[in-house]
Amino acid sequence: SEKGNHVAVGTYRGFVQIWDVTTSKRIRELQGHTARVGSLAWNGDLLASGSRDRSIRLRDTRSHNALPERNLKEHKQEVCGLKWSPDHQYLASGGNDNRLLVWNLNSPSPQFTYEEHIAAVKAIAWSPHQHGLLASGGGTADRCIKFWNTLTGHALNSIDTGSQVCNIAWSLHSQELVSTHGYSQNQILVWRYPGLQQM
Repeated sequence: SEKGNHVAVGTYRGFVQIWDVTTSKRIRELQGHTARVGSLAWNGDLLASGSRDRSIRLRDTRSHNALPERNLKEHKQEVCGLKWSPDHQYLASGGNDNRLLVWNLNSPSPQFTYEEHIAAVKAIAWSPHQHGLLASGGGTADRCIKFWNTLTGHALNSIDTGSQVCNIAWSLHSQELVSTHGYSQNQILVWRYPGLQQM
Protein backbone atom coordinates (compact mmCIF):
# COMPACT_ATOMS: atom_id res chain seq x y z
CA SER A 1 0.00 0.00 0.00
CA GLU A 2 1.05 3.62 -0.41
CA LYS A 3 1.23 3.90 3.40
CA GLY A 4 3.91 1.23 3.30
CA ASN A 5 2.86 -1.15 6.08
CA HIS A 6 0.41 -3.37 4.19
CA VAL A 7 1.03 -5.65 1.24
CA ALA A 8 -1.68 -7.34 -0.80
CA VAL A 9 -1.23 -10.84 -2.23
CA GLY A 10 -3.43 -12.43 -4.88
CA THR A 11 -3.67 -16.21 -4.73
CA TYR A 12 -4.28 -18.96 -7.23
CA ARG A 13 -7.53 -19.88 -5.45
CA GLY A 14 -9.02 -16.41 -5.86
CA PHE A 15 -8.33 -14.95 -2.42
CA VAL A 16 -6.81 -11.55 -1.75
CA GLN A 17 -4.71 -11.52 1.40
CA ILE A 18 -3.66 -8.37 3.26
CA TRP A 19 -0.46 -8.71 5.28
CA ASP A 20 1.05 -6.35 7.86
CA VAL A 21 4.74 -6.22 6.94
CA THR A 22 5.83 -4.87 10.34
CA THR A 23 4.41 -7.86 12.24
CA SER A 24 4.60 -10.40 9.37
CA LYS A 25 0.98 -11.36 10.06
CA ARG A 26 -1.94 -11.80 7.70
CA ILE A 27 -4.66 -9.42 8.85
CA ARG A 28 -7.39 -10.10 6.29
CA GLU A 29 -8.40 -12.53 3.59
CA LEU A 30 -10.91 -11.24 1.07
CA GLN A 31 -13.10 -13.63 -0.88
CA GLY A 32 -15.25 -13.07 -3.94
CA HIS A 33 -13.14 -14.05 -6.92
CA THR A 34 -13.67 -17.55 -8.32
CA ALA A 35 -10.27 -17.92 -10.02
CA ARG A 36 -6.67 -16.76 -9.59
CA VAL A 37 -6.00 -13.12 -8.81
CA GLY A 38 -3.17 -11.96 -11.06
CA SER A 39 -3.31 -8.17 -10.73
CA LEU A 40 -3.62 -5.78 -7.79
CA ALA A 41 -3.51 -1.98 -7.43
CA TRP A 42 -3.76 0.19 -4.30
CA ASN A 43 -5.52 3.57 -4.23
CA GLY A 44 -5.16 4.77 -0.63
CA ASP A 45 -7.23 2.27 1.38
CA LEU A 46 -9.07 1.13 -1.76
CA LEU A 47 -7.72 -2.05 -3.33
CA ALA A 48 -8.52 -3.16 -6.86
CA SER A 49 -8.07 -6.84 -7.71
CA GLY A 50 -8.27 -8.39 -11.18
CA SER A 51 -8.90 -12.08 -11.74
CA ARG A 52 -9.03 -14.88 -14.23
CA ASP A 53 -12.79 -14.88 -13.52
CA ARG A 54 -12.84 -11.72 -15.73
CA SER A 55 -13.92 -9.39 -12.93
CA ILE A 56 -12.36 -6.47 -11.08
CA ARG A 57 -13.29 -5.97 -7.44
CA LEU A 58 -12.87 -2.67 -5.62
CA ARG A 59 -12.75 -2.98 -1.83
CA ASP A 60 -12.09 -0.62 1.06
CA THR A 61 -9.56 -2.45 3.24
CA ARG A 62 -10.24 -0.37 6.39
CA SER A 63 -13.43 -2.16 7.43
CA HIS A 64 -13.69 -5.74 8.63
CA ASN A 65 -17.41 -5.79 7.93
CA ALA A 66 -18.96 -7.23 4.81
CA LEU A 67 -18.62 -3.93 3.03
CA PRO A 68 -20.47 -3.16 -0.14
CA GLU A 69 -17.85 -3.65 -2.79
CA ARG A 70 -17.88 -2.77 -6.44
CA ASN A 71 -17.64 -5.55 -8.97
CA LEU A 72 -16.61 -4.36 -12.44
CA LYS A 73 -17.39 -6.82 -15.21
CA GLU A 74 -16.53 -5.79 -18.73
CA HIS A 75 -13.49 -7.87 -19.66
CA LYS A 76 -14.16 -11.06 -21.62
CA GLN A 77 -11.01 -12.86 -20.42
CA GLU A 78 -8.56 -12.67 -17.50
CA VAL A 79 -7.75 -9.23 -16.09
CA CYS A 80 -3.95 -9.15 -16.19
CA GLY A 81 -3.11 -5.46 -15.61
CA LEU A 82 -4.39 -2.74 -13.25
CA LYS A 83 -3.10 0.78 -12.61
CA TRP A 84 -4.62 3.83 -10.85
CA SER A 85 -4.10 7.30 -12.28
CA PRO A 86 -1.90 9.73 -10.29
CA ASP A 87 -5.00 11.73 -9.24
CA HIS A 88 -6.60 8.50 -7.92
CA GLN A 89 -9.79 9.06 -9.95
CA TYR A 90 -9.31 6.58 -12.80
CA LEU A 91 -8.41 2.90 -13.02
CA ALA A 92 -6.93 1.42 -16.18
CA SER A 93 -7.37 -2.31 -16.68
CA GLY A 94 -5.86 -4.59 -19.29
CA GLY A 95 -7.01 -8.07 -20.19
CA ASN A 96 -6.21 -11.22 -22.10
CA ASP A 97 -9.11 -10.12 -24.33
CA ASN A 98 -6.64 -7.59 -25.84
CA ARG A 99 -8.64 -4.68 -24.43
CA LEU A 100 -7.64 -1.67 -22.35
CA LEU A 101 -10.44 -0.15 -20.27
CA VAL A 102 -10.47 3.14 -18.36
CA TRP A 103 -12.85 3.32 -15.41
CA ASN A 104 -14.06 6.44 -13.60
CA LEU A 105 -14.19 5.84 -9.85
CA ASN A 106 -17.83 7.00 -9.81
CA SER A 107 -19.22 4.85 -12.65
CA PRO A 108 -19.99 1.12 -13.00
CA SER A 109 -19.19 1.18 -16.73
CA PRO A 110 -15.87 1.94 -18.38
CA GLN A 111 -15.40 5.50 -19.59
CA PHE A 112 -13.26 4.33 -22.51
CA THR A 113 -12.69 0.97 -24.17
CA TYR A 114 -9.62 0.63 -26.39
CA GLU A 115 -9.41 -2.41 -28.66
CA GLU A 116 -6.40 -1.56 -30.82
CA HIS A 117 -3.98 -4.09 -29.25
CA ILE A 118 -3.91 -7.54 -30.85
CA ALA A 119 -2.53 -9.38 -27.80
CA ALA A 120 -3.02 -9.33 -24.02
CA VAL A 121 -2.55 -5.97 -22.28
CA LYS A 122 -0.54 -6.44 -19.07
CA ALA A 123 1.74 -3.38 -19.12
CA ILE A 124 -0.03 -0.14 -18.13
CA ALA A 125 1.41 3.17 -16.91
CA TRP A 126 -0.04 6.65 -16.31
CA SER A 127 2.20 9.63 -16.96
CA PRO A 128 3.05 11.60 -13.81
CA HIS A 129 3.78 14.66 -16.00
CA GLN A 130 0.73 14.98 -18.26
CA HIS A 131 -2.79 14.60 -16.87
CA GLY A 132 -4.75 11.87 -18.66
CA LEU A 133 -1.79 10.42 -20.59
CA LEU A 134 -1.80 6.61 -20.48
CA ALA A 135 0.64 4.10 -21.98
CA SER A 136 -0.17 0.43 -22.59
CA GLY A 137 1.85 -2.47 -23.92
CA GLY A 138 0.72 -5.55 -25.84
CA GLY A 139 1.87 -9.15 -25.70
CA THR A 140 3.87 -11.28 -28.11
CA ALA A 141 1.52 -10.97 -31.09
CA ASP A 142 1.27 -7.18 -30.65
CA ARG A 143 4.67 -5.90 -29.38
CA CYS A 144 3.45 -2.28 -29.39
CA ILE A 145 3.42 0.47 -26.80
CA LYS A 146 0.41 2.68 -27.41
CA PHE A 147 -0.33 6.09 -25.94
CA TRP A 148 -3.81 7.39 -25.14
CA ASN A 149 -5.37 10.71 -24.17
CA THR A 150 -7.97 9.61 -21.61
CA LEU A 151 -9.42 13.13 -21.39
CA THR A 152 -10.63 12.96 -25.00
CA GLY A 153 -10.48 9.20 -25.59
CA HIS A 154 -8.16 9.58 -28.57
CA ALA A 155 -5.20 7.39 -29.52
CA LEU A 156 -2.01 9.47 -29.64
CA ASN A 157 0.83 7.27 -30.84
CA SER A 158 2.06 3.71 -31.22
CA ILE A 159 5.51 2.18 -31.55
CA ASP A 160 6.44 -1.41 -32.40
CA THR A 161 9.08 -2.50 -29.88
CA GLY A 162 9.90 -5.79 -31.60
CA SER A 163 8.98 -8.03 -28.64
CA GLN A 164 6.37 -8.72 -25.98
CA VAL A 165 5.81 -5.73 -23.65
CA CYS A 166 5.82 -6.99 -20.04
CA ASN A 167 5.87 -3.72 -18.09
CA ILE A 168 6.10 0.06 -18.46
CA ALA A 169 7.14 2.73 -15.97
CA TRP A 170 7.39 6.50 -16.35
CA SER A 171 10.29 8.42 -14.84
CA LEU A 172 9.12 10.76 -12.09
CA HIS A 173 11.81 13.32 -12.97
CA SER A 174 11.95 13.45 -16.77
CA GLN A 175 9.83 12.87 -19.87
CA GLU A 176 11.15 9.33 -20.23
CA LEU A 177 9.73 5.88 -19.73
CA VAL A 178 11.20 2.42 -19.44
CA SER A 179 9.71 -0.73 -20.95
CA THR A 180 10.62 -4.32 -20.17
CA HIS A 181 10.26 -7.10 -22.72
CA GLY A 182 9.90 -10.85 -22.99
CA TYR A 183 9.87 -12.93 -26.14
CA SER A 184 11.84 -12.52 -28.26
CA GLN A 185 14.33 -9.83 -27.23
CA ASN A 186 14.17 -10.10 -23.39
CA GLN A 187 15.43 -6.55 -23.01
CA ILE A 188 14.94 -3.29 -21.13
CA LEU A 189 14.42 -0.14 -23.20
CA VAL A 190 14.40 3.54 -22.19
CA TRP A 191 12.38 5.96 -24.34
CA ARG A 192 12.16 9.74 -24.51
CA TYR A 193 8.59 11.03 -24.79
CA PRO A 194 6.90 12.31 -26.96
CA GLY A 195 9.38 11.67 -29.78
CA LEU A 196 9.80 8.01 -28.71
CA GLN A 197 13.52 7.95 -29.40
CA GLN A 198 15.20 4.95 -27.85
CA MET A 199 17.70 6.21 -25.30
